[in-house]
Amino acid sequence: MNQLPFHNSQKNSFTPPPRLDLANSNDLPIVAKLNTSYKLWHGFLIKLPRLTRYTLGVKVDNLFSDCLELALIAGYTARAEKYVAIQKLSIRLDLLKFFLKVLWELKGLDNRKYTTLSVQLTEIGKMVGGWMTSLKKETLPIV
Repeated sequence: MNQLPFHNSQKNSFTPPPRLDLANSNDLPIVAKLNTSYKLWHGFLIKLPRLTRYTLGVKVDNLFSDCLELALIAGYTARAEKYVAIQKLSIRLDLLKFFLKVLWELKGLDNRKYTTLSVQLTEIGKMVGGWMTSLKKETLPIV
């Protein structure tokens, strides 16, 4: 009885696709910065009071993940749709900053934690604003 060759003669011929290392990505600094900020927030989330953790804490956590997602989408979107994606990111980032402020006002975060996150989110906001400005300049018609 003849057997069919089910096994490939080359051993280990499968090579996995390259992994995208977002934390150290040189081409997406906003994603790297957001990732660092989210890790910091995640450490704070665990220590929030229980009632706050499951209300505003979850809201802020979801906004962080939305911002990460939108930054990735904006980074890999075609140039024609990129501005809209960055606008969505800007809106989500503003919501994130607003709800963090509410959390701080309700004494869910102490001054040090709030300041640390706020400084990082302000830097990210400047990066997003710069990204939007550069796209506006590129897409303006030449008169």
